[in-house]
Amino acid sequence: MEKKNPIEEARRYVANAKDAIKNAELDARLGIYNDRKYVKTAGNTLWNGCLVALDAALGVRKGLKKGQRPDIDDYKASATKRDKKLLAAIVKGYAVIHLSMGYDGIQDPDVCKRGFVIANEIIDRCEILLK
Repeated sequence: MEKKNPIEEARRYVANAKDAIKNAELDARLGIYNDRKYVKTAGNTLWNGCLVALDAALGVRKGLKKGQRPDIDDYKASATKRDKKLLAAIVKGYAVIHLSMGYDGIQDPDVCKRGFVIANEIIDRCEILLK
């Protein structure tokens, strides 16, 4: 089985998240997305894409015991040692993408747009680290 490029895979997640957010349908009168479910789907998909890139660039999972999951502090600790810009993007991404979009389903289009920008920042920084 051919191993996929993690950056290309992460960008595929971003494309899938864009498709999901389109399903949320913007209510022009209220200025918010109508359906929280699709915002959550987009947020979770975006965050998973970020994790694909982060796992490849930071190798966080390598130091864990079998069955153990990394948490946000593992990613932050690893980024602190490797790249301060990536660390800042991880902190923002966790708050906006994972919590506000994926967990809370914030229906504000500006929050969602910011989530996509941050996800691309994370993936771009990971791509630089992988070169």
